[in-house]
Amino acid sequence: MRLSTIDVTAERPYQVVVGNGALEFLPQYLADVQRIAVIHPPVMRASAERIGTGCDAEVMLIEVPDGERAKTTEMLQQCWDRLAAAGFTRSDAIVGMGGGSTTDLAGFVAATWLRGVRYVSVPTTVLGMVDAAVGGKTGINLDAGKNLVGAFYEPYTVLCDLLFLAELPPAELRSGLAEVVKAGFIADPAILTIIEDDPALALDPRGDVICALIKRSIEVKAAVVGSDLRERTSVGRDLGREVLNYGHTLGHAIERHQGFTWRHGEAISVGMAFVAELSRRLGLLDDDTVERHHRLLHELGLPTSYPTEAWPALREAMNLDKKTRASALRFVVLEGLARARIVESPDEAVLEAAFMALSTR
Repeated sequence: MRLSTIDVTAERPYQVVVGNGALEFLPQYLADVQRIAVIHPPVMRASAERIGTGCDAEVMLIEVPDGERAKTTEMLQQCWDRLAAAGFTRSDAIVGMGGGSTTDLAGFVAATWLRGVRYVSVPTTVLGMVDAAVGGKTGINLDAGKNLVGAFYEPYTVLCDLLFLAELPPAELRSGLAEVVKAGFIADPAILTIIEDDPALALDPRGDVICALIKRSIEVKAAVVGSDLRERTSVGRDLGREVLNYGHTLGHAIERHQGFTWRHGEAISVGMAFVAELSRRLGLLDDDTVERHHRLLHELGLPTSYPTEAWPALREAMNLDKKTRASALRFVVLEGLARARIVESPDEAVLEAAFMALSTR
């Protein structure tokens, strides 16, 4: 895919560079810094070591665990301690290289060190590119829930080098596509058509199809966060950034129930299937669109069901969701393709029925 740029017109405008070889642009974004701290998981060590190529700066590597294990208070403290020992100043920069969990942590480190230093995000997974790296949300997890501590902190730039996709395990690729599907249902139905035309092509990490899907998904998110960085309360049909939470209320509860051993996209896939069923039971969404959720996610190899006996624990976990306001549980639901709205405190019997419907498929 030829390199392209997507403008994010938020409080501090920045660009997302998308395409093969995007990482080669890193030196021009860090030309005036003295030191670079690269926060990365073990699997990205070799790539992190090459960050210094072309950069006239000292490079320090900070290795963190894979996945959600990186997003802890302990790892945050370790990162701060490394920066303190190195004497990091506002003339320096932090690069987050890896999946969404790594960039979430790295962005929060950058937001909090000296009240904010330059941050460049280099997502290396589909999920990281279309979700975590764009939008300025950073944070870590607590035992009580996911992303409960964090900050809105926009990156200096985001470099989505699609060459990294060839190194992804198939399960990681599928997980990231769940967020792509979400973008299709909430804003860009053409995404759904592209996947349905040939799901196998959508799963080819070297093909043009997945590149087009990633670009379209980033454009969806850039448009949403550009108009609503800090996720204000939705007003009427204007959902703002809250629309991006489609499927996430139950999805986050599943992640917690699984001890964060499930991939994010796997949990969000079940969450989308659930909220589609909820939309149908509320009389908002037609049968065909609900079935389209199940069929499309299944064709990508993503789950759409969960054990029924887990419902009490999941329901309790949803009460801690960040979208809950004044004890009212909120769901982003659909009235049709690209037509989302908020439903607040739906009937408990309807919630349970929607969840139980997943197990019968």
